[in-house]
Amino acid sequence: MAKRDYYEVLGVNRDADSEEIKKAYRKLALKYHPDRNPGDKNAEEQFKELGQAYEVLSEPQNRAAYDRYGHAAFDPRARAGAPGYGGFHDPFEIFRDVFGGGMGSILDDLFGAGRHDPTQPQRGEDLRYDLEIAFAEATHGCEKEITIPKLETCDACHGSGAEAGSKLKACPTCGGHGQVRRSLAGFINIAETCPRCGGSGRVVERPCRSCRGEGRRQQPAKIKLRMPPGVDSGARLRSVGNGQSGLRGGPPGDLYVVLHVKPHEIFQRDGDDLLCEVPVSFAQAALGADVQIPTLNGKTLIKIPPGTQPGTLFRLKGKGVKNVQGYGWGDLHVRINVEVPTHLNTAQKAKLQEFASLCDDRVNPISRSFFEKAKNLFR
Repeated sequence: MAKRDYYEVLGVNRDADSEEIKKAYRKLALKYHPDRNPGDKNAEEQFKELGQAYEVLSEPQNRAAYDRYGHAAFDPRARAGAPGYGGFHDPFEIFRDVFGGGMGSILDDLFGAGRHDPTQPQRGEDLRYDLEIAFAEATHGCEKEITIPKLETCDACHGSGAEAGSKLKACPTCGGHGQVRRSLAGFINIAETCPRCGGSGRVVERPCRSCRGEGRRQQPAKIKLRMPPGVDSGARLRSVGNGQSGLRGGPPGDLYVVLHVKPHEIFQRDGDDLLCEVPVSFAQAALGADVQIPTLNGKTLIKIPPGTQPGTLFRLKGKGVKNVQGYGWGDLHVRINVEVPTHLNTAQKAKLQEFASLCDDRVNPISRSFFEKAKNLFR
């Protein structure tokens, strides 16, 4: 069965901004949440589809790839091993990310079911790291090593959170029930997971002194990252397993690295294309010349024909940036900027005046056409 267009799934226009996309997702995700539609397979599928649509359209890089290539941008068979997208996440995790941790727990209570047994191993939290890289590192790809503080399993208690020989006892906050009740909006009473015992109903008599009963300690971690060629500002790289350590032996979360690319002194980037403004002399533009042009991979010559005007664009096909999804290379667009000579000496001025006296209207057809049009305005 063919996948539906993600904009159609969320019911938004293709030019919708991020707030419109988020608002549409929130409305539909609440409507089709499986806990509100128990046993409805169709609602469950729509909830999953909404999560995929939001995950793609809420990220600028993913959305740009989808707008250009459609669903093929995220099909491993179509990408032929190209780096970038790491697959879709759990739709319930996406739901919780959008609504926030506090709202997520309230919704669980209102829907009547929590999805995680607090006594069982739990996955660690995901982390975000903002990384600034040079322009050349983004276009050519690179490897980076970063150091981040993150929670690792405590060596002293091996993640149990208890001192050696310590026993479990009933949680004094919830009386061993694992839940506490509070009033919402003054007239609705809801049950929430106990913040002290995490819903287990039990706490250790003597918490581990090293981690204070958390089972994890914050430690600096060195992580190596590989940037594929063609990444740009806003790209989000996923480093699997390098997030916070899990609780009670649970798997670690992931690290998401958000890239920020420094501007270049010469090149301006537009997607996979580059723009470079190259100054040439008046004589080169008038007589024509071979001009040396910088590219990402060295220098090249382009032929400037006689009479080249300021602002003329030359296209060097395939001399731009490699597409991060593996779809070829962009182009380099060279804009000619004719430099007017300054600080002329007496001899140079005399030669220019002599040149000017030899010129007639045929030498400057653009100027002649302009002033003829200007005369017509005042007739």
